[in-house]
Amino acid sequence: MTSRKTPLWQSIAAALTADISSGRYSPGDRLPTESELSARFGVNRHTVRRGLASLAEAGLTHARRGAGVFVAQRPTEYPIGRRVRFHQNIRAAGRLPSRKIHLNETRGADADEAAMLRLPAGSKVISTEGISLADGQPIALFRSVFPADRFPGLIDALGRLPSITAALAENGVSDYTRAFTRVNAKTASATQAVQLHLREGDPILRTISLSVDPQGTPVEYGRTWFSGDRVTLTLNEE
Repeated sequence: MTSRKTPLWQSIAAALTADISSGRYSPGDRLPTESELSARFGVNRHTVRRGLASLAEAGLTHARRGAGVFVAQRPTEYPIGRRVRFHQNIRAAGRLPSRKIHLNETRGADADEAAMLRLPAGSKVISTEGISLADGQPIALFRSVFPADRFPGLIDALGRLPSITAALAENGVSDYTRAFTRVNAKTASATQAVQLHLREGDPILRTISLSVDPQGTPVEYGRTWFSGDRVTLTLNEE
């Protein structure tokens, strides 16, 4: 029984994405022609064209009629460390951060959430879900939950303020750090693909994290699903 092979166009897209991420091609640079890429990868132009279409769909390139394919942007560097702040990370990458909230609700904690937040079974949590953007382009989906009894005013603050950091500060947590962050490679589901402007099955990176206050008490348990083509997660040792 033979193992499943990666389609050639996906390998080409991955190689060109790595070239852009490493700086071999910078924003505004023209990529080699289809003919040149065909020679480089030893494939026909149709296969190259499909790989280039994948980069365009991910927002990494754009075509100019009669001129070629140009780099639109590099994948965003996103440091993972004890003090992860979405807005800070995106601004540090030279891009404009924003978020769209899809849902803010108070609900019962599931078993995993209760355990991570050290809550009794049946406790209520505040859950916020949405999409994170850089320069208006979707780069990640997020879901964060917080202990509802500790933060009775948090759901209102999450609806008014631009960031979780600001909402927590208004509710008495002026500082918090990551107790842990775990990263797993996944593939996009149909609904994730629609929201992140990907194809179903495209690579995504999922992080699972727990944030604690200065006394070590959990304040946020979160999951984030990053577009694998648009974000490079880096370990920031602090």
